[in-house]
Amino acid sequence: MIAERVKNIPFSGIRKFFDIVSKRKDVVSLGVGEPDFPTPDPMKLAAIAAIEEDFNNYTSNYGLIELRQKIAEKLNRENSMKYNPENQVLVTTGTSEALDLAFRAILDPGDEVIVPEPSYVAYKPCVWFAHCKPVPVVMREENEFRVDVDD
Repeated sequence: MIAERVKNIPFSGIRKFFDIVSKRKDVVSLGVGEPDFPTPDPMKLAAIAAIEEDFNNYTSNYGLIELRQKIAEKLNRENSMKYNPENQVLVTTGTSEALDLAFRAILDPGDEVIVPEPSYVAYKPCVWFAHCKPVPVVMREENEFRVDVDD
């Protein structure tokens, strides 16, 4: 049994494209989300240390405080953005989870949400899952792909 809100979500055109391309050997992927650099050595070493130390417990729903502190420090240092790691930084497993949580936290069912076109593939589904309506707004090159309030 599948929920109606899931049944009514259109299949992503980009996913159809990925399915077609994945079956071909003569295609070079220019897709997003795939790092074009190796995993940094400190991350590898930290992962190995966590495994060797049997660090396999559940963490806070917000994420490890040490990680949240580092994120807050980075945002302050590189972006001049000050956040309290205790209650203003949340670690998620990826963008889709972060969007889903944020949309469900700030939107009410039936709200309309401006979604740029083209945009990240998860925007519309996350809006639909929050029982809201995506309102596409075309981004134009002549406007440097910024929202034009006249649209």
